[in-house]
Amino acid sequence: MFIYSLPLFFAYTSFGSPFELLAILLVLFAALFISAPYPDEIFEERPIGDSLYLYYYFLHAWAGQLNLSRVFWPFFIVLNIGIFITDYQAKAAEISVSSWDDLHFMFFLPSIFWTIAVWRSSANTSKKIWAAYARLITLTVFLEYGLKVFIRSVYPNVFFECQERMMDYMSCF
Repeated sequence: MFIYSLPLFFAYTSFGSPFELLAILLVLFAALFISAPYPDEIFEERPIGDSLYLYYYFLHAWAGQLNLSRVFWPFFIVLNIGIFITDYQAKAAEISVSSWDDLHFMFFLPSIFWTIAVWRSSANTSKKIWAAYARLITLTVFLEYGLKVFIRSVYPNVFFECQERMMDYMSCF
């Protein structure tokens, strides 16, 4: 996350500095830490059967019946790899601008599920700080998507290197 979007945001706008963004994130983290649930001392993760494993994994994740790390890390890794590959291909002019939009929309919908699952599983961790950290990261995903929409609408010529595109040149405007 933020590999391509934050450098463009800070280089081409004057909305804020990296220090201001860090201060906002620290205040948000403090608020999330205060509001995070205390760890459940007697939590026992429900076993997932061998048949239909993926179905029950998503069901238990949605219901908040899995350990926070089992809900947070798989989605975090897959989402970041997907966003990085999508942005890399767009920067290299391997996919069109509209395909970039479609791929980010496809990653956005599971992000909503992931956010709800992480918030529901926040008590299923060993320390309160991990719950606050996981909640902060899920919120920063939506900040990333906001930056992507901002870049797509205001600075498409910079991000997509439109001078190298012939077929999809009008999508840059």
